[in-house]
Amino acid sequence: MKFKCERFIKGNNTRKERWEGEISSYKDYGSHYELIINSRSRIMVLLGKTSCGNFACMPDFGAGCHLSDLDDVFYNREKLCRVLGKVDGITVANALAYFYDSVIPF
Repeated sequence: MKFKCERFIKGNNTRKERWEGEISSYKDYGSHYELIINSRSRIMVLLGKTSCGNFACMPDFGAGCHLSDLDDVFYNREKLCRVLGKVDGITVANALAYFYDSVIPF
């Protein structure tokens, strides 16, 4: 499952940087999902729900955070960029939105 990502790079001339990502595999464990996302990095994401809403955990990065609705790319991007950095945060936020639209009945 391929998806597109982009970010604005500030400087003298504002320009967009674009790249492609791919959800290479996913598994439904019933209580949560495991996604493997390949882009500039390989990121395993554990995705689930709690009484406080959705969450994502990226154990290889030692990071996790609460999320909004999975198709709320703007909010999730802000949260994920804080724990993963810009490019990986944008990649995961776009992957989750694509996954939400394509696969899961959250």
